[in-house]
Amino acid sequence: MKDEHRLNRVLGPVALTSLGVGCIIGTGIFVLIGVAAHDKAGPAVTLSFAIAGLACVFAALCYAEFASMAPVAGSAYTYAYATLGELLAWIIGWDLTLEYTVASASVAHGWSHYFQDFIGIFGLSLPAIYARAPIDFDSTTGMFTTNGALFDLPAVMITLVVTVFLVKGIRESAGFNTAMVIVKVAVVLLVIVLGAMYVNPANWQPFAPFGYSGLSVFGHTILGHEGTSGAPVGVLAGAAMIFYAYIGFDSVSTHAEEARNPQRDVPIGIVASLIICTVLYIAVAAVITGMVPYDRISIDAPVSDAFRQVGLGWAQFIISLGAIAGITSVLLVLMLSQPRIFLAMARDGLLPKSFFGSIHEKFRTPWKSTILTGIFVALLSAVLPLRLLAELVNIGTLFAFVIVCASVLIMRKTNPDADRPFRVPLVPFVPIAGILTCLLLMFSLPAENWLRLVVWLVIGFGIYFFYGRHHSILTKHKE
Repeated sequence: MKDEHRLNRVLGPVALTSLGVGCIIGTGIFVLIGVAAHDKAGPAVTLSFAIAGLACVFAALCYAEFASMAPVAGSAYTYAYATLGELLAWIIGWDLTLEYTVASASVAHGWSHYFQDFIGIFGLSLPAIYARAPIDFDSTTGMFTTNGALFDLPAVMITLVVTVFLVKGIRESAGFNTAMVIVKVAVVLLVIVLGAMYVNPANWQPFAPFGYSGLSVFGHTILGHEGTSGAPVGVLAGAAMIFYAYIGFDSVSTHAEEARNPQRDVPIGIVASLIICTVLYIAVAAVITGMVPYDRISIDAPVSDAFRQVGLGWAQFIISLGAIAGITSVLLVLMLSQPRIFLAMARDGLLPKSFFGSIHEKFRTPWKSTILTGIFVALLSAVLPLRLLAELVNIGTLFAFVIVCASVLIMRKTNPDADRPFRVPLVPFVPIAGILTCLLLMFSLPAENWLRLVVWLVIGFGIYFFYGRHHSILTKHKE
């Protein structure tokens, strides 16, 4: 690999764990608790977080093994390339593009809502035409509507600011992220400790108003109940919705090439960040659903609004400020990860190296693809609603995790003697459990998510067969 396409190795285990926590803590706590509790699971959203966390534990252990074996940029794409071949690797890379870009857009939406909640404390507000996305999604009818707005201005502005940070460099981005992580973890602990004093156990009854299941197969509910829009509801459906809030550990593996000692530090970052965040998620979900009846939890700003409803205006100020910091770090890590996927694909010839493989001479970052990512995230967050974005990204995330878990089984058979600085315990149980739990949650998603995934993959196949296959380094070597 030529030096001009190398990234700087500057990240240690603390920085990598911080990147993971930075990506995980934020979206799930400050945004998705509202949607999942209100629409899918009620107070039993705590179980939804536990189930999603368990599925992630299995996948995280598999990620850690591969990250220790292949300490380069690219995450699941790189692992699939090494084990399953170029075509399946392309599918995963294309799938990760959907995952990170759409997740970034949904996080930018969450940032916008908390920013507006924060300035509202001072009696300020944005003009309605710039306060939200113009397209909305009615969960009761399953139909799209318009609301008269032009675009979500705060979401666009934060996306552009983060893009500038990311172009400048990984060291500066990681330092900024660490500062944001410290602030938001302090706020999360405040939410847990202070909120626990205002918990009314009566708000936890009924604990699972939508049931404990919510399993469907391609849109046909086979276990549990359907909501008013026809999509499944229940604990499993809630877990499927909030699952992508855990993808921070996935992002840790995309930065393996920037780790000082990747064989040791990346597995530590992956596992530590996941454990820390799962515990905090469950605690905050229990507190918020105990403070406010689930059907009165705000969808846009659930945590700060819960404190407002119990009369703690000063806490609303602190929490909104912490949420802004927290969600900023989530957006930063997601948008930091996407260009690294492009970089890995470009190195293999599947994307134009002159653009996606270009590393800035001074900053040593994939600056062109970072700017392109920022533009697409800004456009999506400007016009599309949070509910649509949240559900769309989950199926792609789960699919990537299934492939990684399967790759561990394949590699153990095809390359049993390969050097594995970190080894998944209890093989084949852990990889198989990861595959089954992720598939279970995939089937708990509404049918339209499968359709959108198929459309996205068809577009990806078109790019691969018309460009990638003909420019592939692997194909040229065979010739």
